[in-house]
Amino acid sequence: MTIASNIKTSLPDADKAIDYLAAIEERFKTAEKSLAGKLMADLTTIKYDGTRSMHEHCIEMTNLAAKLKNLGMSVDDSFLVQFILNSLPPQYGPFQINYNAIDERWTSTELANKLVQEEARLGREGIKVSHHVQGVGPKVGFRHKKSHQRAQPTMTDSDQVNPKKKGKERLQVQLL
Repeated sequence: MTIASNIKTSLPDADKAIDYLAAIEERFKTAEKSLAGKLMADLTTIKYDGTRSMHEHCIEMTNLAAKLKNLGMSVDDSFLVQFILNSLPPQYGPFQINYNAIDERWTSTELANKLVQEEARLGREGIKVSHHVQGVGPKVGFRHKKSHQRAQPTMTDSDQVNPKKKGKERLQVQLL
């Protein structure tokens, strides 16, 4: 009763329950292999994009490792730490350098706690951690017509006559 209907229809008819259960087991072995491959791909390619908190990101990666462990593919904690570090955006570069410079090895839980602190520090400094996607929307590749170009700036008579104003502009440019 709990087997999905698309799996039920692909199972052969069997006279004995043991044959039927063997067919079900065979179907799920194939599903386990593909699920393990997908989970491993997700774990190795996932990137922190700033849409959720760092805590949630670390928990998601830990959950992927736990699911792999349930499928018989254990992910060592030191590997998980490296996967999490590799998933970080460039804003966390100094944090990664610091981790690589110290002799101590952190567990995934310690790393998650330190990353939450780093996220808070970056937020206090006003550094937003997010990825910007370019080229999305309905006008991708759309070029403006020549008739829509900006007009060249025109000089007014007052700009040409007043040399003191030009001197002030030069001074402002030099100060910048």
